[in-house]
Amino acid sequence: MLRKEVNELLTQTDPGTPMGALFRQYWIPALLASELPEDDCAPVRVKLLGERLIAFRDSDGRYGLMDEFCAHRGVSLWFGRNEESGLRCPYHGWKYDVNGQCTEVPSEPDASGFCEKIKLRAYPLIKIGDVLWTHMGGKENRPPEPVWEFATVAPEQTFTSKRWQECNWLQAMEGGIDSSHVSFLHSGGLNTDPLFRGAKGNQYNLADKKPVFEVTETEGGLFIGARRNAEEGRHYWRITPWIMPSFTMVPPRGDHPQHGHFWVPIDDENCWAWSYDYHPTRALTGAERQAMRDGHGIHNEYVPGTFRPLQNKDNDYMMDREAQKRGDTFSGIKGIAMQDASLQESMGPICDRTKENLVSTDNGIIMARHRLRKAVTALRDKGTLPPGRNPEHQKVRSVAAVLEADKNYVEACRDALTAAPGKQRTSV
Repeated sequence: MLRKEVNELLTQTDPGTPMGALFRQYWIPALLASELPEDDCAPVRVKLLGERLIAFRDSDGRYGLMDEFCAHRGVSLWFGRNEESGLRCPYHGWKYDVNGQCTEVPSEPDASGFCEKIKLRAYPLIKIGDVLWTHMGGKENRPPEPVWEFATVAPEQTFTSKRWQECNWLQAMEGGIDSSHVSFLHSGGLNTDPLFRGAKGNQYNLADKKPVFEVTETEGGLFIGARRNAEEGRHYWRITPWIMPSFTMVPPRGDHPQHGHFWVPIDDENCWAWSYDYHPTRALTGAERQAMRDGHGIHNEYVPGTFRPLQNKDNDYMMDREAQKRGDTFSGIKGIAMQDASLQESMGPICDRTKENLVSTDNGIIMARHRLRKAVTALRDKGTLPPGRNPEHQKVRSVAAVLEADKNYVEACRDALTAAPGKQRTSV
Protein backbone atom coordinates (compact mmCIF):
# COMPACT_ATOMS: atom_id res chain seq x y z
CA MET A 1 0.00 0.00 0.00
CA LEU A 2 0.97 3.66 -0.31
CA ARG A 3 0.57 6.48 2.14
CA LYS A 4 -2.03 9.03 1.10
CA GLU A 5 0.54 11.74 0.44
CA VAL A 6 2.60 9.44 -1.80
CA ASN A 7 -0.49 8.41 -3.75
CA GLU A 8 -1.30 12.07 -4.33
CA LEU A 9 2.30 12.80 -5.35
CA LEU A 10 2.20 10.14 -8.09
CA THR A 11 -1.33 10.73 -9.38
CA GLN A 12 -1.61 14.53 -9.60
CA THR A 13 -0.28 15.95 -12.89
CA ASP A 14 -1.90 19.37 -13.36
CA PRO A 15 0.35 22.45 -13.82
CA GLY A 16 2.35 23.19 -10.69
CA THR A 17 2.43 19.61 -9.39
CA PRO A 18 5.67 17.60 -9.07
CA MET A 19 4.42 14.70 -11.23
CA GLY A 20 3.09 17.17 -13.78
CA ALA A 21 6.55 18.69 -13.92
CA LEU A 22 8.04 15.24 -14.47
CA PHE A 23 5.75 14.45 -17.43
CA ARG A 24 6.73 17.81 -18.90
CA GLN A 25 10.32 16.56 -19.24
CA TYR A 26 9.36 14.10 -22.00
CA TRP A 27 7.98 14.04 -25.51
CA ILE A 28 4.46 12.64 -25.09
CA PRO A 29 1.83 11.59 -27.66
CA ALA A 30 -0.67 14.39 -28.21
CA LEU A 31 -2.75 13.42 -31.27
CA LEU A 32 -2.92 10.88 -34.01
CA ALA A 33 -1.56 12.42 -37.21
CA SER A 34 -4.86 11.49 -38.85
CA GLU A 35 -6.65 14.00 -36.60
CA LEU A 36 -5.00 16.82 -38.59
CA PRO A 37 -5.09 15.22 -42.03
CA GLU A 38 -4.43 18.22 -44.30
CA ASP A 39 -3.35 21.86 -44.39
CA ASP A 40 -5.96 24.31 -43.07
CA CYS A 41 -8.16 21.50 -41.73
CA ALA A 42 -10.41 22.02 -38.72
CA PRO A 43 -8.59 22.59 -35.40
CA VAL A 44 -8.79 19.93 -32.68
CA ARG A 45 -9.33 20.36 -28.94
CA VAL A 46 -6.61 18.71 -26.86
CA LYS A 47 -6.39 18.36 -23.09
CA LEU A 48 -3.11 17.18 -21.59
CA LEU A 49 -1.75 17.38 -18.05
CA GLY A 50 -4.72 19.49 -17.00
CA GLU A 51 -4.22 22.09 -19.75
CA ARG A 52 -6.88 22.88 -22.36
CA LEU A 53 -5.14 23.33 -25.71
CA ILE A 54 -5.95 23.64 -29.40
CA ALA A 55 -4.05 21.90 -32.20
CA PHE A 56 -4.05 22.93 -35.84
CA ARG A 57 -2.17 22.50 -39.11
CA ASP A 58 -1.55 25.67 -41.05
CA SER A 59 -1.46 26.48 -44.78
CA ASP A 60 2.21 25.51 -44.96
CA GLY A 61 1.78 22.13 -43.26
CA ARG A 62 3.20 23.26 -39.93
CA TYR A 63 1.64 21.90 -36.74
CA GLY A 64 0.70 24.07 -33.78
CA LEU A 65 -0.38 23.33 -30.20
CA MET A 66 -1.33 26.28 -28.02
CA ASP A 67 -3.69 27.59 -25.36
CA GLU A 68 -7.26 26.96 -26.46
CA PHE A 69 -8.50 30.46 -25.58
CA CYS A 70 -8.05 33.75 -27.42
CA ALA A 71 -6.06 36.30 -25.43
CA HIS A 72 -8.70 38.97 -26.13
CA ARG A 73 -11.92 37.80 -24.45
CA GLY A 74 -11.26 34.13 -23.81
CA VAL A 75 -13.18 32.65 -26.74
CA SER A 76 -12.35 29.03 -27.57
CA LEU A 77 -10.25 28.92 -30.71
CA TRP A 78 -11.91 25.64 -31.65
CA PHE A 79 -14.42 27.94 -33.36
CA GLY A 80 -11.56 29.62 -35.23
CA ARG A 81 -10.99 29.95 -38.97
CA ASN A 82 -7.87 28.08 -40.06
CA GLU A 83 -6.69 30.19 -42.99
CA GLU A 84 -3.65 31.85 -44.56
CA SER A 85 -1.05 30.36 -42.20
CA GLY A 86 -2.86 31.07 -38.96
CA LEU A 87 -5.87 30.43 -36.74
CA ARG A 88 -8.26 33.39 -36.59
CA CYS A 89 -10.67 33.94 -33.72
CA PRO A 90 -14.19 34.36 -35.19
CA TYR A 91 -15.23 36.87 -32.50
CA HIS A 92 -13.03 39.87 -33.37
CA GLY A 93 -10.56 38.44 -35.88
CA TRP A 94 -7.42 38.13 -33.76
CA LYS A 95 -5.08 35.71 -35.50
CA TYR A 96 -2.34 33.39 -34.19
CA ASP A 97 0.45 31.41 -35.83
CA VAL A 98 1.58 27.88 -34.85
CA ASN A 99 3.89 29.33 -32.19
CA GLY A 100 1.00 31.09 -30.44
CA GLN A 101 2.19 34.50 -31.64
CA CYS A 102 -0.60 36.94 -32.42
CA THR A 103 -0.09 38.19 -35.99
CA GLU A 104 -3.17 40.33 -36.52
CA VAL A 105 -5.47 42.47 -34.37
CA PRO A 106 -7.75 44.03 -37.00
CA SER A 107 -9.11 46.75 -34.72
CA GLU A 108 -5.66 48.17 -33.96
CA PRO A 109 -3.38 50.12 -36.33
CA ASP A 110 -0.40 48.14 -37.62
CA ALA A 111 1.94 50.88 -36.46
CA SER A 112 0.94 50.34 -32.83
CA GLY A 113 2.78 47.00 -32.69
CA PHE A 114 0.08 45.78 -30.31
CA CYS A 115 -0.18 42.26 -31.73
CA GLU A 116 3.55 41.69 -31.23
CA LYS A 117 2.96 41.87 -27.47
CA ILE A 118 0.33 39.11 -27.52
CA LYS A 119 1.47 35.49 -27.43
CA LEU A 120 -0.41 32.43 -26.26
CA ARG A 121 1.35 29.64 -24.41
CA ALA A 122 2.40 27.16 -27.09
CA TYR A 123 4.24 23.87 -27.35
CA PRO A 124 6.08 22.18 -30.23
CA LEU A 125 4.13 19.56 -32.16
CA ILE A 126 6.09 17.15 -34.35
CA LYS A 127 5.12 14.13 -36.46
CA ILE A 128 7.01 10.88 -35.92
CA GLY A 129 5.31 7.80 -37.29
CA ASP A 130 1.54 8.16 -37.19
CA VAL A 131 1.65 10.19 -33.96
CA LEU A 132 1.98 13.92 -33.25
CA TRP A 133 4.22 14.43 -30.22
CA THR A 134 4.61 17.40 -27.91
CA HIS A 135 7.05 18.52 -25.23
CA MET A 136 5.36 20.70 -22.60
CA GLY A 137 8.45 21.58 -20.58
CA GLY A 138 11.05 24.30 -20.89
CA LYS A 139 12.93 24.56 -24.16
CA GLU A 140 16.23 24.57 -22.28
CA ASN A 141 15.61 20.98 -21.11
CA ARG A 142 13.97 19.63 -24.26
CA PRO A 143 15.09 16.03 -24.88
CA PRO A 144 16.01 14.59 -28.29
CA GLU A 145 13.07 13.57 -30.47
CA PRO A 146 11.53 10.13 -29.77
CA VAL A 147 13.03 7.04 -31.44
CA TRP A 148 10.58 4.35 -30.26
CA GLU A 149 10.69 1.46 -32.74
CA PHE A 150 6.93 1.36 -33.34
CA ALA A 151 7.07 4.99 -34.51
CA THR A 152 10.18 4.68 -36.69
CA VAL A 153 9.53 1.49 -38.70
CA ALA A 154 8.00 1.83 -42.16
CA PRO A 155 4.34 2.96 -42.17
CA GLU A 156 3.15 -0.43 -43.46
CA GLN A 157 4.63 -2.11 -40.36
CA THR A 158 2.78 -0.17 -37.66
CA PHE A 159 -0.70 0.80 -36.40
CA THR A 160 -1.61 3.13 -33.54
CA SER A 161 -4.89 3.92 -31.82
CA LYS A 162 -5.94 5.77 -28.68
CA ARG A 163 -8.89 5.70 -26.32
CA TRP A 164 -10.24 7.93 -23.61
CA GLN A 165 -9.98 6.07 -20.30
CA GLU A 166 -11.98 7.42 -17.38
CA CYS A 167 -9.48 6.97 -14.57
CA ASN A 168 -6.13 8.26 -13.40
CA TRP A 169 -3.09 7.48 -15.54
CA LEU A 170 -1.25 5.53 -12.84
CA GLN A 171 -3.79 2.75 -12.31
CA ALA A 172 -4.06 2.34 -16.08
CA MET A 173 -0.28 2.13 -16.45
CA GLU A 174 0.03 -0.31 -13.55
CA GLY A 175 -2.36 -2.63 -15.38
CA GLY A 176 -0.01 -2.51 -18.36
CA ILE A 177 2.91 -3.94 -16.38
CA ASP A 178 0.91 -6.60 -14.51
CA SER A 179 1.48 -9.87 -16.36
CA SER A 180 -0.15 -12.11 -13.74
CA HIS A 181 -3.73 -11.16 -14.67
CA VAL A 182 -3.35 -12.51 -18.22
CA SER A 183 -3.92 -16.10 -17.08
CA PHE A 184 -7.31 -15.07 -15.68
CA LEU A 185 -8.78 -11.91 -17.19
CA HIS A 186 -7.60 -12.54 -20.76
CA SER A 187 -7.70 -16.35 -20.72
CA GLY A 188 -10.60 -16.57 -23.17
CA GLY A 189 -9.03 -14.16 -25.64
CA LEU A 190 -5.69 -15.97 -25.87
CA ASN A 191 -7.25 -18.74 -27.93
CA THR A 192 -9.86 -16.72 -29.83
CA ASP A 193 -8.54 -13.21 -30.52
CA PRO A 194 -7.12 -13.09 -34.08
CA LEU A 195 -4.12 -11.07 -32.86
CA PHE A 196 -3.24 -13.59 -30.11
CA ARG A 197 -4.42 -17.08 -31.00
CA GLY A 198 -2.20 -19.94 -32.09
CA ALA A 199 0.96 -18.90 -30.25
CA LYS A 200 2.79 -21.61 -28.29
CA GLY A 201 3.24 -19.17 -25.40
CA ASN A 202 -0.52 -19.12 -24.83
CA GLN A 203 -0.33 -22.70 -23.57
CA TYR A 204 2.23 -21.75 -20.93
CA ASN A 205 0.14 -18.75 -19.86
CA LEU A 206 -2.95 -20.90 -19.36
CA ALA A 207 -1.20 -23.87 -17.76
CA ASP A 208 0.71 -21.96 -15.05
CA LYS A 209 -1.35 -19.38 -13.18
CA LYS A 210 1.32 -18.72 -10.56
CA PRO A 211 4.05 -16.75 -12.33
CA VAL A 212 7.20 -15.82 -10.48
CA PHE A 213 8.26 -12.22 -11.00
CA GLU A 214 11.80 -10.90 -11.21
CA VAL A 215 12.28 -7.18 -11.70
CA THR A 216 15.53 -5.63 -12.91
CA GLU A 217 16.27 -1.91 -12.88
CA THR A 218 17.55 -0.39 -16.12
CA GLU A 219 18.86 3.08 -16.87
CA GLY A 220 15.51 4.08 -18.34
CA GLY A 221 13.11 2.13 -16.14
CA LEU A 222 12.60 -1.59 -15.53
CA PHE A 223 12.61 -5.01 -17.11
CA ILE A 224 9.72 -6.94 -15.57
CA GLY A 225 10.20 -10.68 -16.03
CA ALA A 226 7.29 -13.09 -15.47
CA ARG A 227 8.44 -16.72 -15.27
CA ARG A 228 6.15 -19.69 -15.85
CA ASN A 229 6.89 -23.39 -16.08
CA ALA A 230 7.51 -24.87 -19.52
CA GLU A 231 8.24 -28.43 -20.61
CA GLU A 232 11.29 -30.43 -19.48
CA GLY A 233 12.06 -28.24 -16.52
CA ARG A 234 12.57 -25.10 -18.56
CA HIS A 235 10.94 -21.72 -17.97
CA TYR A 236 8.76 -19.56 -20.19
CA TRP A 237 9.70 -15.92 -19.70
CA ARG A 238 7.68 -12.88 -20.69
CA ILE A 239 9.80 -9.75 -20.33
CA THR A 240 8.03 -6.39 -20.29
CA PRO A 241 10.09 -3.19 -20.59
CA TRP A 242 8.74 -0.17 -18.73
CA ILE A 243 10.41 3.11 -19.65
CA MET A 244 9.70 6.18 -17.57
CA PRO A 245 7.27 7.64 -17.11
CA SER A 246 4.59 5.61 -18.88
CA PHE A 247 5.79 3.52 -21.85
CA THR A 248 5.15 -0.23 -21.78
CA MET A 249 5.65 -2.98 -24.35
CA VAL A 250 3.84 -6.31 -24.10
CA PRO A 251 5.87 -9.45 -24.96
CA PRO A 252 5.04 -10.91 -28.41
CA ARG A 253 3.13 -14.07 -29.22
CA GLY A 254 4.28 -16.20 -32.15
CA ASP A 255 4.54 -14.13 -35.33
CA HIS A 256 1.71 -11.81 -34.32
CA PRO A 257 2.50 -8.09 -34.21
CA GLN A 258 3.79 -6.96 -30.83
CA HIS A 259 2.16 -4.18 -28.95
CA GLY A 260 2.23 -1.80 -26.04
CA HIS A 261 0.99 1.45 -24.61
CA PHE A 262 1.63 5.01 -23.54
CA TRP A 263 -0.51 6.25 -20.65
CA VAL A 264 -0.83 10.04 -20.86
CA PRO A 265 -2.75 12.09 -18.28
CA ILE A 266 -5.61 14.24 -19.55
CA ASP A 267 -6.26 15.41 -16.00
CA ASP A 268 -6.17 13.65 -12.65
CA GLU A 269 -9.32 11.58 -13.36
CA ASN A 270 -8.86 10.78 -17.06
CA CYS A 271 -6.08 9.61 -19.33
CA TRP A 272 -5.32 8.75 -22.93
CA ALA A 273 -4.52 5.08 -23.37
CA TRP A 274 -2.35 5.00 -26.49
CA SER A 275 -2.07 1.53 -28.05
CA TYR A 276 0.36 0.54 -30.79
CA ASP A 277 0.92 -2.67 -32.76
CA TYR A 278 3.89 -3.19 -35.05
CA HIS A 279 6.15 -5.87 -36.48
CA PRO A 280 9.86 -5.06 -36.72
CA THR A 281 10.59 -7.19 -39.80
CA ARG A 282 7.46 -7.34 -41.95
CA ALA A 283 4.43 -5.37 -43.05
CA LEU A 284 1.17 -5.85 -41.20
CA THR A 285 -1.29 -7.87 -43.23
CA GLY A 286 -4.63 -6.51 -44.35
CA ALA A 287 -6.36 -8.95 -42.01
CA GLU A 288 -4.27 -7.76 -39.05
CA ARG A 289 -5.04 -4.11 -39.74
CA GLN A 290 -8.73 -4.86 -40.07
CA ALA A 291 -8.71 -6.78 -36.79
CA MET A 292 -7.14 -3.76 -35.09
CA ARG A 293 -9.75 -1.42 -36.59
CA ASP A 294 -12.47 -3.83 -35.44
CA GLY A 295 -11.31 -3.61 -31.83
CA HIS A 296 -9.38 -6.85 -31.47
CA GLY A 297 -6.10 -7.23 -29.61
CA ILE A 298 -5.40 -4.18 -27.47
CA HIS A 299 -7.61 -1.88 -29.56
CA ASN A 300 -11.32 -1.12 -29.24
CA GLU A 301 -14.46 0.08 -30.99
CA TYR A 302 -15.63 3.66 -30.46
CA VAL A 303 -18.74 5.68 -29.90
CA PRO A 304 -19.08 7.14 -33.42
CA GLY A 305 -17.18 10.38 -33.91
CA THR A 306 -15.28 10.11 -30.62
CA PHE A 307 -12.37 8.31 -28.98
CA ARG A 308 -14.63 7.05 -26.18
CA PRO A 309 -14.94 3.25 -26.22
CA LEU A 310 -18.27 1.86 -27.39
CA GLN A 311 -18.15 -0.30 -24.26
CA ASN A 312 -18.05 2.14 -21.36
CA LYS A 313 -19.22 2.63 -17.80
CA ASP A 314 -22.57 4.06 -18.92
CA ASN A 315 -23.55 0.71 -20.46
CA ASP A 316 -21.64 -1.48 -17.97
CA TYR A 317 -19.14 -2.25 -20.75
CA MET A 318 -21.83 -4.41 -22.43
CA MET A 319 -21.09 -7.18 -19.95
CA ASP A 320 -22.49 -10.57 -20.96
CA ARG A 321 -23.09 -12.70 -17.87
CA GLU A 322 -23.99 -15.76 -19.93
CA ALA A 323 -20.69 -15.55 -21.82
CA GLN A 324 -18.97 -15.25 -18.45
CA LYS A 325 -20.70 -18.40 -17.18
CA ARG A 326 -19.92 -20.34 -20.35
CA GLY A 327 -16.26 -19.34 -20.08
CA ASP A 328 -16.19 -17.50 -23.40
CA THR A 329 -14.63 -14.63 -21.46
CA PHE A 330 -13.46 -14.78 -17.86
CA SER A 331 -15.02 -11.41 -16.97
CA GLY A 332 -17.97 -11.30 -19.37
CA ILE A 333 -16.43 -8.27 -21.12
CA LYS A 334 -15.59 -8.50 -24.81
CA GLY A 335 -12.06 -7.61 -25.95
CA ILE A 336 -8.63 -7.45 -24.33
CA ALA A 337 -8.58 -3.64 -24.19
CA MET A 338 -11.95 -3.24 -22.52
CA GLN A 339 -11.37 -6.13 -20.13
CA ASP A 340 -8.48 -4.07 -18.79
CA ALA A 341 -10.18 -0.67 -18.95
CA SER A 342 -13.40 -1.82 -17.28
CA LEU A 343 -11.59 -3.09 -14.19
CA GLN A 344 -9.19 -0.17 -14.00
CA GLU A 345 -12.08 2.29 -14.19
CA SER A 346 -13.99 0.26 -11.58
CA MET A 347 -11.34 1.28 -9.02
CA GLY A 348 -12.73 4.82 -9.15
CA PRO A 349 -11.27 7.91 -10.80
CA ILE A 350 -8.20 7.76 -8.53
CA CYS A 351 -7.49 4.47 -6.81
CA ASP A 352 -7.10 4.63 -3.01
CA ARG A 353 -3.81 2.77 -2.64
CA THR A 354 -3.87 3.04 1.17
CA LYS A 355 -6.29 0.08 1.14
CA GLU A 356 -4.23 -2.27 -1.03
CA ASN A 357 -2.80 -5.64 -0.06
CA LEU A 358 0.00 -6.34 -2.52
CA VAL A 359 1.62 -9.74 -3.16
CA SER A 360 4.79 -11.01 -4.85
CA THR A 361 3.31 -10.81 -8.36
CA ASP A 362 2.96 -7.05 -7.83
CA ASN A 363 6.73 -6.54 -7.65
CA GLY A 364 6.82 -4.77 -11.00
CA ILE A 365 4.21 -2.28 -9.84
CA ILE A 366 6.01 -1.76 -6.54
CA MET A 367 9.33 -1.07 -8.27
CA ALA A 368 7.75 1.26 -10.84
CA ARG A 369 6.19 3.33 -8.07
CA HIS A 370 9.56 3.46 -6.33
CA ARG A 371 11.33 4.67 -9.48
CA LEU A 372 8.65 7.29 -10.13
CA ARG A 373 8.73 8.57 -6.57
CA LYS A 374 12.52 8.76 -6.58
CA ALA A 375 12.58 10.60 -9.91
CA VAL A 376 9.80 13.06 -9.09
CA THR A 377 11.30 14.05 -5.75
CA ALA A 378 14.79 14.42 -7.29
CA LEU A 379 13.35 16.73 -9.96
CA ARG A 380 11.34 18.71 -7.42
CA ASP A 381 14.04 19.03 -4.76
CA LYS A 382 17.26 19.10 -6.79
CA GLY A 383 16.28 19.81 -10.38
CA THR A 384 17.67 16.42 -11.46
CA LEU A 385 16.33 15.43 -14.89
CA PRO A 386 14.60 12.01 -14.87
CA PRO A 387 15.56 8.77 -16.67
CA GLY A 388 13.96 7.72 -19.96
CA ARG A 389 14.77 10.89 -21.93
CA ASN A 390 17.88 9.41 -23.56
CA PRO A 391 17.11 7.92 -27.01
CA GLU A 392 19.19 4.88 -26.09
CA HIS A 393 16.69 4.13 -23.30
CA GLN A 394 13.94 3.96 -25.95
CA LYS A 395 15.61 1.33 -28.12
CA VAL A 396 13.99 -1.59 -26.32
CA ARG A 397 11.94 -4.63 -27.21
CA SER A 398 9.78 -6.95 -25.23
CA VAL A 399 10.72 -10.63 -25.32
CA ALA A 400 9.02 -14.00 -24.97
CA ALA A 401 11.47 -16.89 -24.60
CA VAL A 402 11.85 -20.40 -23.22
CA LEU A 403 15.09 -20.65 -21.23
CA GLU A 404 16.92 -23.30 -19.27
CA ALA A 405 16.01 -23.11 -15.60
CA ASP A 406 19.46 -21.93 -14.53
CA LYS A 407 19.60 -18.98 -16.95
CA ASN A 408 19.29 -15.37 -15.80
CA TYR A 409 16.53 -13.91 -17.95
CA VAL A 410 18.18 -10.52 -18.56
CA GLU A 411 21.62 -11.91 -19.36
CA ALA A 412 20.20 -14.62 -21.64
CA CYS A 413 17.99 -12.13 -23.51
CA ARG A 414 20.15 -9.00 -23.35
CA ASP A 415 20.63 -8.75 -27.12
CA ALA A 416 16.99 -9.61 -27.82
CA LEU A 417 15.86 -6.80 -25.50
CA THR A 418 17.61 -4.19 -27.67
CA ALA A 419 15.80 -2.84 -30.74
CA ALA A 420 17.61 -2.36 -34.05
CA PRO A 421 16.28 -1.84 -37.60
CA GLY A 422 15.46 -5.11 -39.39
CA LYS A 423 16.56 -7.24 -36.44
CA GLN A 424 14.65 -10.47 -35.85
CA ARG A 425 12.81 -10.56 -32.55
CA THR A 426 12.54 -13.31 -29.93
CA SER A 427 9.01 -14.68 -29.56
CA VAL A 428 7.18 -17.87 -28.55
